[in-house]
Amino acid sequence: MGSGVNRRGSASRTARDTWTEATSLGAPSPSPLLSPAERRQRNREEVRQAILAAARDVMREQGVAALSLREVARRVQMQAPSLYAYFPSKMALYDALFLVAVRLRAEYRDRDDVGREGFWDRLEGRFESYFRFAQENPELYQLAYERPVPGFTPSAESLEEAFRAPAGLEQMLDDAVAAGEVMLDMPVAQARDLLIGMIHGLTAHHMANEPELSIGSGRFGSQIPAAVALFRTKWDLSGASRGSIDASVPEEGGERSTATRKKKNRP
Repeated sequence: MGSGVNRRGSASRTARDTWTEATSLGAPSPSPLLSPAERRQRNREEVRQAILAAARDVMREQGVAALSLREVARRVQMQAPSLYAYFPSKMALYDALFLVAVRLRAEYRDRDDVGREGFWDRLEGRFESYFRFAQENPELYQLAYERPVPGFTPSAESLEEAFRAPAGLEQMLDDAVAAGEVMLDMPVAQARDLLIGMIHGLTAHHMANEPELSIGSGRFGSQIPAAVALFRTKWDLSGASRGSIDASVPEEGGERSTATRKKKNRP
């Protein structure tokens, strides 16, 4: 079988190395004091994480919709039918990857929140953390926040966890209204959806046109401060930002890659 997963379903060195790299996906840390049943469960989770990591590599290299169970099995050195002991179908594997994406996105958001104070600073962090998540994990971003796979619908359990993010943003708006930081002229849920649309819209355009450029540069990547200022001009009770939207972004979005200059951006 080589150095992937052995015939008894245990992860060998290569698969365990892949699992180690994927520990951010939530796999448990090894423990030297395990019962036989616990050891079998740990080995199973190691193999599962190796499969998820290999699937992410395939999607990143070949496209999200091009995920092949045969190719995933080859990379973890298993027979393709053996994958069904861990994921009963390709859609089940997609669903597990969708949940990985949702949880990883939440990690990016929570890390970016550290040290930020006030609604407007945290809102800018929502833009930046979403951009960063998309750039560093394009295959998960596409799976969870675009619709690249015909026929794939996340499970009810995965969707329930995914819906916590909009609920959290709505709570952030509610708290800002209660604290007097924000005055809305529309229902909170509508304001939430406007923010989600702007955050995702700028990110999607950036990823479609200039994904190699860092946050703060490019036609769309440079628009985060202006987008936050636009909302602040409308909703900030203090009026501190009224008339302060920075229109100094150079024509065509400032710094752009040579490749992008040579082609027309997508709409």
